[in-house]
Amino acid sequence: MNKAQLIDQWQFIKSLSASKIWNASLITVSYLWSKWTKKSRHWGDPVAMSIEPTTSCNLRCPECPSGLRSFSRPTGMLQEDLNKKVIDELKDTLSYITYYFQGEPFLNPAFSRMVKYASDHSIYTATSTNAHYLNDKNSREIVNSGLKRMIISIDGIEQDSYGKYRVGGSLDKVLEGTRNILKWKKEMNSQTPFVVWQFIVFNHNESEIPELKRLAKEVGVDHLAIKTAQLYNFEDKADLLPKNPKYRRYQVENGIAKIKNKLLNHCWRMWHSCVLTWDGRVAPCCFDKDASHQLGQIDTNGFRSIWKGESYNSFRRLVLKSRTNIDICQNCSEGTKIWA
Repeated sequence: MNKAQLIDQWQFIKSLSASKIWNASLITVSYLWSKWTKKSRHWGDPVAMSIEPTTSCNLRCPECPSGLRSFSRPTGMLQEDLNKKVIDELKDTLSYITYYFQGEPFLNPAFSRMVKYASDHSIYTATSTNAHYLNDKNSREIVNSGLKRMIISIDGIEQDSYGKYRVGGSLDKVLEGTRNILKWKKEMNSQTPFVVWQFIVFNHNESEIPELKRLAKEVGVDHLAIKTAQLYNFEDKADLLPKNPKYRRYQVENGIAKIKNKLLNHCWRMWHSCVLTWDGRVAPCCFDKDASHQLGQIDTNGFRSIWKGESYNSFRRLVLKSRTNIDICQNCSEGTKIWA
């Protein structure tokens, strides 16, 4: 673990309070009890939450519903009052907010202010961006907001390979945006955000990984994350997968891609986190891209009444009974952590 990673961990630890630690303990115990008994019990508030700044995106990535413009739900921007309402209700127990679900966060003009509101309430904040809007002004504002972690997508080290997936994007913009963030971190003497380059491995960019590692070191990012591709409507997309099985979350049988892991009847995410869309819908997790399993609406209910409500509890019971019957679980590779 390098110095930047230690600093990042310390930033998270500093954000914790006695009430947040107690809440996380309640969540963990209730999850383990439910998993072992197959009876749903839920104590505590979410430890983490993904909040969606917008569904809009400037790129046309072919494995993303934002890029494909394929949502059945409306496109729009998260408003500051909704962000404030959720934080005011959960600030004593919520430890982590990822300001990302679908779309490009920096398209929302209030994005930095919303992050700052969470940071001012000692909540660890993260986001994921394609870096095309990290101009000098936005970079200064987001460093000043107290954002703790920034994931920047860089899926190629040449424009041709980058643009094959990030359709309509510019690799030069990604490099420029990364350097702007690093510049303002230095000028403001800030330890945050922890800057991660994220590289999704496909068959067309698999060979670039060694050179990518050199470039990441040269630019000076804090961490390089090599990520397996999550395919949209994945059964007929086996030709996109890299040759090295290490970089696949799918296995291929007769030219058809299938998720590698078994769907076990429990899911840590259903106990410790959730997704809030830009218009206040509460969805169970990030695999529900269209919020088709809406569990409540923030503008008509407080969050806790949804989190503890019958719709959510019914969904958790279904997870414990038969995850294979839940459509959004079919493409899930990470839902059963915590002593799985």
